[in-house]
Amino acid sequence: MAIVYDTFQREAPQRLALLHADTPARVLAWRDGAPVSAAQFLGHVRQVAATLPCAGAAVNLCEDRYAFLVAFCAIVLRGQTNLLPSSRAPQAVDEVMAAHPGCYALGEQALDPAPTGYHRLPALSAAPLDGEVESWPQIPADQVVAIGYTSGSTGVPTANFKTWRSFHASNAGNLSMLRSAVGDRFGVIATVPPQHMYGMEMSVLLPLLGGVGVHAGRPFFPADVASALAGVPEPRVLVTTPVHLRALVESGIALPPLAAMVSATAPMPTELAQAAEERFGAPLLEVFGSTETCVFASRRTTREADWALYPDVHLHPQPDGTQVVAPQLEAARLLADIVSLSADGRTFRLRGRQADMLEIAGKRASLGDLTRRLLAIPGVEDGVVFQLDGGDALGVHRIAALAVAPGLDEHAILDALRRAIDPVFLPRPLLKVAVLPRNETGKLPRAALLELLARHHAHA
Repeated sequence: MAIVYDTFQREAPQRLALLHADTPARVLAWRDGAPVSAAQFLGHVRQVAATLPCAGAAVNLCEDRYAFLVAFCAIVLRGQTNLLPSSRAPQAVDEVMAAHPGCYALGEQALDPAPTGYHRLPALSAAPLDGEVESWPQIPADQVVAIGYTSGSTGVPTANFKTWRSFHASNAGNLSMLRSAVGDRFGVIATVPPQHMYGMEMSVLLPLLGGVGVHAGRPFFPADVASALAGVPEPRVLVTTPVHLRALVESGIALPPLAAMVSATAPMPTELAQAAEERFGAPLLEVFGSTETCVFASRRTTREADWALYPDVHLHPQPDGTQVVAPQLEAARLLADIVSLSADGRTFRLRGRQADMLEIAGKRASLGDLTRRLLAIPGVEDGVVFQLDGGDALGVHRIAALAVAPGLDEHAILDALRRAIDPVFLPRPLLKVAVLPRNETGKLPRAALLELLARHHAHA
């Protein structure tokens, strides 16, 4: 169904700043080893906005974080919406574009093949732009500035609309949490892509609305992370995921001093959090949220089992999940996560997801706990337990597992699992693989898991 962009054609009752600029000279980004001021950034935004086609929306495919920031704001300045697919794979991009007739794609690289209507950013000059900043742009508060898509880890990706007001509200919670941990001024280095909502909040909204500087790159390998950190002055905050953090810890590489590490996208094992804090001498702050809600809680994993809610966030447990009320939400949203609230309602503990709960032969378990036990086996470097489609004659769905364990065979892994879980929950099949099909943020889309399993069966 085509989406009508009537929101962009009418004046909103309130307008909010496109970017925080306490001074035009404040550093918004570090790019190619040099700082970029807010004034220079705004010049680039206006330069790009003047070149954009007339449309309702654009798929923002920029990989360089500074280019993404410029493109994001240029699209918003033109009254258009940033479309953020869960993946930049051609099929995912094509599906999003098909759902938004008349949109175009935008990026800083020459793509081959390129999406239909691909628009390439002009070169962004590294030299300061001439001219004074006459005025800082104001954006209608109810303008839909982004549509983020879920990762598909539990099924088909779904669209989530974000207004400029909602982004201002969600950023306020993140900024307050980080300032209480590291102070008012800090720089961000992120290993996650800006298209993902976690990356959007921590590496796009913070520099735009929080007066925070951000490194333009997206380092992947440990040495690249160390180099990016060295290019940003202290205090530094590393925004990452459990998968990337594990690689950093196991690499043995030395990192420049950190003020804090932030993690999301997957549960953080306490053992990994402890190892990271010991290795890098900084607190590990885990944040909790979703594409639907944005971040609304945090904890220091090594010290707290419970999550602390951001101000003005309220949770209401339901039989099939948890209702979230937050400043960034126009209406309450229901999450699949099951929680137990503290007496005062300001902290909570995760109890799993309704969709993750298994009941076989009158016994109950959760996929999350089974995965945790798989990962606890010495020699298992990565792994996941998941449920297959379709059930047997009694409606029971089989459980499968994939494991990365170079020094073990399937029988050894199953023997270890037998000692840790009830036999009715042993995964069949359990397959050894070279690597799990994780996306850019470390998540495991369900379709990719099923495809990997199907390829194995076809080969067998």
